[in-house]
Amino acid sequence: MGRQTFDCAVRHPTAMSELLNANTEQIEAFLIATGIGLLIGLERERVPSSRAGLRTFALVGLLGALMAMLGRELDSSLPFVAGLLIVGLTIIAAYLRHPDPTDPGTTSVAALVLCYGLGAATWFGHAQQAVMLAVGATVLLYFKAQLRGVATRLDSRDWISILQFGVLSLVILPILPNEEMGPYGALNPQQIWWMVVLIAGVGLAGYTALQLVGVRYGVVFVGVFGGLASSTATTVLYARQARELPGMNAMAALVIVMANLVMVLRVAVIAALVAPEVAGTLALIIAPALLLGALAAVWHWRQLLERSEPVLPTTSNPAELKTAIGFGALYAVVLLAAAWLSDYAGSRGLYVLALVSGLTDVDAITLSSLRLFALERLALKVTVTAIGIAMLANLGFKLGMAAAIGGRALGLKAAVGMGAVALGLVAGLLWIAAHDALG
Repeated sequence: MGRQTFDCAVRHPTAMSELLNANTEQIEAFLIATGIGLLIGLERERVPSSRAGLRTFALVGLLGALMAMLGRELDSSLPFVAGLLIVGLTIIAAYLRHPDPTDPGTTSVAALVLCYGLGAATWFGHAQQAVMLAVGATVLLYFKAQLRGVATRLDSRDWISILQFGVLSLVILPILPNEEMGPYGALNPQQIWWMVVLIAGVGLAGYTALQLVGVRYGVVFVGVFGGLASSTATTVLYARQARELPGMNAMAALVIVMANLVMVLRVAVIAALVAPEVAGTLALIIAPALLLGALAAVWHWRQLLERSEPVLPTTSNPAELKTAIGFGALYAVVLLAAAWLSDYAGSRGLYVLALVSGLTDVDAITLSSLRLFALERLALKVTVTAIGIAMLANLGFKLGMAAAIGGRALGLKAAVGMGAVALGLVAGLLWIAAHDALG
């Protein structure tokens, strides 16, 4: 037999090479399947009441790959199904034979079934995805106590927010028509609602973080997540706190600066998600704003002598249907206005709109400009300039609110940080203008 194999290798070197490659891939699939089982099983070893540990999970992962191989050879799904039933019934029987009131075993049963499926996936050529899913599953298993704590700390309002976001993103979005309509072909119902989902998701992330983490991590943390939830609400709340307690001026100024710095960063993230072609040029005005704003925030932090307890900003549910429809309507109106002004008055008309609409809402004019750029109705420079003007208008408006509500002292303190952010935006806009002129 060995002589025949040798002669075959000499006569048909290409066939022998293909055979060796096939064997290597098969061995690699078995090894990865076993490794996935070892990874999940290692985490399960931490649980004393678990009926399955390191060896069991490794064998189940290997069994998944083996049953997938047999199924492919026999051109049948029966081996895979039989293996799945054996794994499930075996672990269930183990828990029924030795019940533990503190651990019903559902998690271990689900983990074993998943391990079996991931082992099979490696045989079918999905090793990378299987490994990624195994790591994610292990993380979920490890942080069981933390995740349970998060769930118990969510009140009914938080759960309603999550469910409403599910309705916005998974129910309404898929059924909307994905086609251009209306004047200038600027309105796409699905595209408009996708922007609603994006903004609601960003706001919900900040809203949830504030509710879960609270003020444990101090002023900076509240400023960051307050900016994600609503930089305007955060500015108004801390301006009021500074007016009632003048000693909170330093803390209020830092929170306001951080919230508005996050607003600028949020615009950059939205641009990167919606129109990556714009993100690079937009970074030229956002990067200096973030740099100068961060330096100003550090200065504010050093000036903060009193360590008063931060106050959580009261924000509305960003995923509420009424809020979502309101933003969607505003976005559509700004989109139409931007298209009309751009067609009627050129870039100057769009800049006026950016200045006016940016006073109260940066997101609408930002998304509108990005949308028109995608439709090739706006040039790159005009798009970036409009977004920059909107951010400058928004910073100026909120600085005015901080001074009007919180008093002159707070206004002066906040002006240092917000002025630094604005200076960075202006520097970036001037650089783009000069570069375009030279070009």
